[in-house]
Amino acid sequence: MPITSTIKGLQNIKSMQTVVKSGIPNKEDSEFIKLYIFEKERTRLKSEEIRLLLRLEIIRDRLQEIQQFYDKKAVDMQNIGGEEPVKEKSDWKMMSMEY
Repeated sequence: MPITSTIKGLQNIKSMQTVVKSGIPNKEDSEFIKLYIFEKERTRLKSEEIRLLLRLEIIRDRLQEIQQFYDKKAVDMQNIGGEEPVKEKSDWKMMSMEY
């Protein structure tokens, strides 16, 4: 004996698989919901834009530091290549020792 036959009207219940219509018909489409969702998305995108601009500023500063280092080293290398190396005088005196 099947259980469904004892419950009256169970065969008349529609499941979501058999329903073809949308939950909100087109004529009842709410503009307020769209406005709310767009406002949430706009605030999220604005905050993301601010974070990206801050990150971009940090990256640009670091790139400038690296470029300044390269420029300084390039000038140093040009100076060394054009001049003869200068021997520095040491404060130490050399003496020979006999054992």
